[in-house]
Amino acid sequence: MSDLLLGLRLYARGAATVLRSPRLLRLGALPAAVTALLYLVALVALGWSLDDLVGLLTPFAADWSPGAREAAEVVVGIALVAAVALVAVLTFVAVTLAIGGPFYEKLSEIVDDTVGSVPAGPRRSWFASVRDGVLLVGLSVLVAIPLFVAGFVPVVGQTAVPVVAALVGGRLLVLELTAPALERRGLGFGSRRRLVRSRRLLAWAVGVPTYLLCLIPLVGIVAVPVGAAAATLLARELRGEPTGLATRGEPSRH
Repeated sequence: MSDLLLGLRLYARGAATVLRSPRLLRLGALPAAVTALLYLVALVALGWSLDDLVGLLTPFAADWSPGAREAAEVVVGIALVAAVALVAVLTFVAVTLAIGGPFYEKLSEIVDDTVGSVPAGPRRSWFASVRDGVLLVGLSVLVAIPLFVAGFVPVVGQTAVPVVAALVGGRLLVLELTAPALERRGLGFGSRRRLVRSRRLLAWAVGVPTYLLCLIPLVGIVAVPVGAAAATLLARELRGEPTGLATRGEPSRH
């Protein structure tokens, strides 16, 4: 549990770093605001047509009693929302990072510089941002399909599926949000994935709050830069570099 608490502290420090700095907040919020406007239209359209979509997915319940049919529609509706939310949040972050790649690269460098030296590695290219974003979207769709199917299972679908979606979504977000900091340190996608997997609780403590906040309309505009700042600190922790936090009872190294 120490990694879970440490991850939450890293997230809190990342949030404080961004929210106390108008420059960092503007830097990270601008690309997210552009993406949010696009997604807001899509989410309104989805909400408007949700009943019709649920009806199309539940023809098997047409001859059931009203109570049983309504229960089936609720189950399918929750499963659909959980699957769409997972894809929507991950694509939102992927598109935001693709649009604002240089912005988040700079944000990560500034956060790095607040707690230690900034590695002199290569900057992340726009092509790499788009490539990893496409990969992230592909993975989210692959995960969303079995989650949607599992959502048809009574009780489990309404309790376990949203939790699993948040855990999977948080992990995938961390892979993308740590990219600028870890690529400066010479780590590609495969190396990032192995590094994040080595301390799952630590990664979830940063990724899951970001995922959950991005589910709230317009809050993602702030949640993405906060997550990016926290992910930079997470990258430093995973690499054994100072983060500005005292750990394991030791005083802070900065």
